[in-house]
Amino acid sequence: MAPREYGQYCGITRALELVGERWALLIVRDLLVGPRRYGELAAGLPRIPTNVLAARLKELQEAGILRRAPRSRVIVYELTPYGHELEPVVLALGAWGFKALDDPRDEQIVTPDSITMSLRTAFRPQVAAELPSTVYGARLGPDELLIRVAGPTLDVARESGPADLAFATGPGIHRLISGELAPDRAIATGVVEVLRGRGDLLDRFASTFHLAA
Repeated sequence: MAPREYGQYCGITRALELVGERWALLIVRDLLVGPRRYGELAAGLPRIPTNVLAARLKELQEAGILRRAPRSRVIVYELTPYGHELEPVVLALGAWGFKALDDPRDEQIVTPDSITMSLRTAFRPQVAAELPSTVYGARLGPDELLIRVAGPTLDVARESGPADLAFATGPGIHRLISGELAPDRAIATGVVEVLRGRGDLLDRFASTFHLAA
């Protein structure tokens, strides 16, 4: 199916024609974290039909937003410089949508890439600059993220390693980031499970990553 055309000569209209189809911006979101193989994209978007994923990748490639690139004998998809220009748009859209988040439903999940972009959206570099450097380890189901905060710099990697605070969480982490749930209540209610390290560092995490709902 050809991408939708709105019949209007406008920059917003053209942007929606390029990335407004269902799933397109979520593909861009995940590629903003880093290059991905086809299977990795499919795993990160578990409800996307395979034919739709293939169609969106083709459309985004034809629009110059992403490209196929060989990496270690496999083909990955990566954003072009034009595609990377969407990052502030995606972060702003995430912050805007965050205000409308309700409590997570049982069938809703967070993925490593989605939580990485949520953390980028919620990161407060001016606050982090006043706090000691801290490494957080977040377990999301079978996946792990290492979240390094050094002054006003944030680095999130899909890996495990030594951390000042390691915790397990799920979609409810957004209630902590919004300030709806205080860190001690997040632990008491099981939204966050401290695995190792100092539980009081969750207060620092909540100060560093905060989006008012």
